[in-house]
Amino acid sequence: MLSVLIETKDDEEGLARTLASLVGAAVEGVVREVIVCDLGSADQTHYVAEHAGCAYLASGGIKAGIAQARSDWLLLIEPGARLAEGWTEDAVRHVGRLTMAARFTRSRSSNRPFWARVTSRPRALEQGLIITRKQAAVQARNGADAEGIARGLAVKTLDAEIVVAQKGNDSSRR
Repeated sequence: MLSVLIETKDDEEGLARTLASLVGAAVEGVVREVIVCDLGSADQTHYVAEHAGCAYLASGGIKAGIAQARSDWLLLIEPGARLAEGWTEDAVRHVGRLTMAARFTRSRSSNRPFWARVTSRPRALEQGLIITRKQAAVQARNGADAEGIARGLAVKTLDAEIVVAQKGNDSSRR
């Protein structure tokens, strides 16, 4: 049903947290595969991905991951982000409608302080993104990374929640 793509660099711990939140969906058959698109990690990211049974791409970035994905719908998610219990029902319902791209609702535990909300721009991918493979491929053809694919899209916000990755992980992926 969904191919999950995670673009990462030097974030083995965040990757492990994200993969742990996807186990139930894999057992239910909602997650068909997980593809880790590495941007040149110097840590043990590849071991985490391989031991979890993920496809690991050491080069080519998100564009290579999109090309390898077997599902018509993709879930792009940052390493360190965790999907809350029950997200699969919302995702399946959305994909079944064959509509526009969608993001998850930011978990209350992920809310940023007021000053941080005022002074900084949220990352486009911090709430995850469910998108068709075709639409993602068009965006990636223009040279966009995972963040670039998520930026500027008209999306629906799902009721299911996501615990957003800590901001410290953002700087390590760039």
